[in-house]
Amino acid sequence: MKTLVIAEKPDMGRTIAAVIEPRAKNNRSYLEGEHYIITWAIGHLLGLAEPDAYDTKYKRWNIADLPIIPDQFKIVPNPKTKDQLKIIGELAKRASAIVNACDAGREGQYIFALIQQQLKLRQPVKRLWISDLTAESIKRGFDGLKDASEFENLTHAARARSEADWLIGMNASRAFTTRHNALLSVGRVQTPVLALIYDREIEIEAFQSQTFYEVAAWFRQDGVEYKGMRQGDKLTDAEAAEAIATSVKGKTGHISKYEAKQTKEYPYRLYDLTLLQREANAKYGYGAKKTLDIAQALYEKHKVISYPRTNSNYVTEQNIEGMHKTLNLLKNGPYSELAIGAKPELVHKNNKGVCNPSKVEDHHAILPTLKRPGTLSKDEQNIYDLIVRRFLSHFYPPAEYKQHTVLTEVEQHQFKTSVKELLSLGWKVVLPSSDQEQNGSGKKKTKKSSNEDEDAEEWTDKTFSVQPELPVQCIKSEFKEKATQPPKSYTEGTLLKAMESAGKQIENEELRDAMKDSGLGTPATRAATIERLKNVGYITMQGKKMQLTLKGRTAIELIRRAGVDLLTSPEMTGQWERRLYQISKGEAGQDKFMENVKKFTMSIIDKVRVQAPAPADAFGEDSRGGRGKGKGVKASRAGTRTTTKSAASAPKTSRQTSAAVSRSGNTATSVAKAPSASSGKTGVREPLASCPSPGCTGQIIEGKKGYGCTRFKEGCGFVIWKEYVGKKITSTMLKSLIEKGSTQVLAFKRKDGSTVKARIILQDLTSGKLSAERQES
Repeated sequence: MKTLVIAEKPDMGRTIAAVIEPRAKNNRSYLEGEHYIITWAIGHLLGLAEPDAYDTKYKRWNIADLPIIPDQFKIVPNPKTKDQLKIIGELAKRASAIVNACDAGREGQYIFALIQQQLKLRQPVKRLWISDLTAESIKRGFDGLKDASEFENLTHAARARSEADWLIGMNASRAFTTRHNALLSVGRVQTPVLALIYDREIEIEAFQSQTFYEVAAWFRQDGVEYKGMRQGDKLTDAEAAEAIATSVKGKTGHISKYEAKQTKEYPYRLYDLTLLQREANAKYGYGAKKTLDIAQALYEKHKVISYPRTNSNYVTEQNIEGMHKTLNLLKNGPYSELAIGAKPELVHKNNKGVCNPSKVEDHHAILPTLKRPGTLSKDEQNIYDLIVRRFLSHFYPPAEYKQHTVLTEVEQHQFKTSVKELLSLGWKVVLPSSDQEQNGSGKKKTKKSSNEDEDAEEWTDKTFSVQPELPVQCIKSEFKEKATQPPKSYTEGTLLKAMESAGKQIENEELRDAMKDSGLGTPATRAATIERLKNVGYITMQGKKMQLTLKGRTAIELIRRAGVDLLTSPEMTGQWERRLYQISKGEAGQDKFMENVKKFTMSIIDKVRVQAPAPADAFGEDSRGGRGKGKGVKASRAGTRTTTKSAASAPKTSRQTSAAVSRSGNTATSVAKAPSASSGKTGVREPLASCPSPGCTGQIIEGKKGYGCTRFKEGCGFVIWKEYVGKKITSTMLKSLIEKGSTQVLAFKRKDGSTVKARIILQDLTSGKLSAERQES
């Protein structure tokens, strides 16, 4: 009899077959050769069953029926791929042994475990554990197949993660949805991520800008000119700033301190998935999911990069030889000039910036492989280019600079100058020319902190030198008005960074340590989490910026008010990741972990059950389940019983939940996939604030030229136009006008070029008429 090889996806199966059975017959759903039959899953073929599989009463969402805690979790086939599952079962009958060739990680282990469980496979199993799909790696992997028993604890951890996420997601989502009569998706990962966005938006809204003034001066000494920024207490008075600028102009000063030291800048870390997603978002504006999809195609379809769903920025000693071979490959092709100029001796097992086995778990950093790319799309080429250039950078020496710090004193005022003089580009030669210029090739840069004085830092490739013993002449001076800036709204890139580092603020040292290498979610699931927040109507995108919707805001506030703050905190994920890691290593039991999850689930239900229902307008227009058709979640007057079926559990989505929960591990997907007007797919505009017009119950929404009331057809005439005396009224300014009656202090330009300070005031609550109120300096 033959050995059955089960890969995770078709492309992977065909690639493996080309190595171990090059003459295999292609039977569409599998390939068969002399010794092996190679077939594949299509991601998750199975998932945890919906609640109604345990009892038909769960088809109707009723808080009285919660919690739902199965004695034994049932698994069900994905209807879309059940034929492939059947084929695997038939092929298994002709096999005497099986090789698990699914992705080498927790989720790949779980995919195979569910197939093995459903089909009751009894054959001995070996494990293929590789990080890329090159022929060399596949051959080496099959030469050293591992015994499946070595990964039994990893399977226990994967199963515990999936079942625990099901318990939290299903129960918490149903509890909050039925209690508040609106489709609310709750999950272990997505909810704390939403809380990150919520907390940032609250911080922005509460921010009070402060005006201050900076004084800059330009100095000359023997043909050398440089700029300095005044040091000392922050200036809040324009006249004082102007007086200082006037007093130093044309005067002679001296250098009170001068330091010059050489510094080195080493190559940036090799890419893990999250770092790749962050940089692709910053450079190309790609969303996290788009970058993941492109990287997956480069891995599976083109086979030009190693496994992308990794959380490591390092390689092991075994990868060094392969990196050198890849460097040689790159000497022919578009990267030839850079590859030829590289120094192979810089990448070795003792280079801890590259090789650090202690920081490699399932997979090493993302690397280009020994396969030449064929025709790539523009997006694929962009991502491949990032990976190749980052790879090549480690074969170059560090960039070298001479850091000059000058303190110049004029009329008892000190000015600081920082000059970063480029000595050698080093590894930065691999960067595109535009990036080289930004990183030290003759360009000037200013280091800015939004709430602090600027340090004038010049990056130059020309020799810079001053003589401390000689006087200097102040040839020019000026003062500028500045304003402290609020924190920035999250982009997908900055949110990914926040998810990765979530937990650093946790006080418990053990939990903080548990999260230091994991954060919220995994590299493989973070993109899906962000997409889910969009799909359920919790966030919208304005360009690159993420904006919290009224529904998202209310969801977090309800969860926190219910007394289950742990659902919004990274702390729970920290506790879980620590325990799951211990389970995967055989240091903790799956049963005890699940018992604690069940207790937490019951405590959530108990607290939500006694919570006061949210007001009817708490989630914005049309955010209630099934509005207008009588099929939504309906609460009784007491707000404690739910008697009708939720749109979220409609039959068309009931079989999608388990697969998505088991893969992404953080939400009740039946809620997530339910239609929501806030998702941006229905054309309903997100409410920005309640209408302030006396007696009006409408909401303020954004129009093309202004912000108006949703009850305009009923006669409400409140409107604030988007431009007022040359100032653009932003949504943040709008909220400030409605909630506080005015904006913060703004600077208005007169026709003669001078400026005047004023606040914009909401003068009339009925019409939205504005006026300006001058502020004395």
